[in-house]
Amino acid sequence: MSGSTIIFYLLAALTLVNALLAVTTRLIFRAAIYLLFSLIGVAGIYFWLQYEFIAAVQIVVYVGGIVVLIIFSIFLTQQAGEKLPEQKLGRKLFSALAAFCGLALVMLQLLKHRFTVSAAAPLEPTVANIGTQMLGVDEYGYSLPFEVVSMLLLAALVGCIVIAASPNPSKEGEQNPNQ
Repeated sequence: MSGSTIIFYLLAALTLVNALLAVTTRLIFRAAIYLLFSLIGVAGIYFWLQYEFIAAVQIVVYVGGIVVLIIFSIFLTQQAGEKLPEQKLGRKLFSALAAFCGLALVMLQLLKHRFTVSAAAPLEPTVANIGTQMLGVDEYGYSLPFEVVSMLLLAALVGCIVIAASPNPSKEGEQNPNQ
C-alpha cells in the first residue's frame, strides 16, 4: 500500500467519522465542531486530488463561512451547552430509511452509467477553466445546479434564523433574575 493510498484512507476516515458524529451527537456545539472537521476532511481530499482551487473554496466558503456562522448563532442564542432533545424511534427509523434510499439511488445511477475513456486531452484545473465548465452555456454547463445550491444555502440560513428565534419551551416559565 502506497503512502498516497494511506493518506486517502486517513482523510476518508476523518471525513466519515466526523460526519457520523455530527449527526448522532446531542450536544449542539459538538455537532458544529464535528461538521467543521468533516468539511476540513473533504477539503483535504480535494487537496489530495490536486484540485487546490476547489479545496480553497471548500475551506473559505464552508469552513470559514457556513460553520463559523453556525457556531456564532449557537453562541448568540446561548445554547452552546444544551443538549438536543432525544428523537423518537419513528423519526430515527425514517432517517435511516431515507439514508438507505439515497444510497440505493446513487448505487443504481452508478451501475446504470457507463464510464468511457475520452480521447480529448484533459483540461488544466485553472480558475478560468473551472468557471467556464461550471457556468458555461455548452452542454456541460452547471449554472442551474450552481443556482440550486445557492438557494439551498439561503434556505439553510433562513432555517438557522427561525430555529434561533424560536422560544425555548423549557425556559418559558423561569423568571429573569435581573428584572
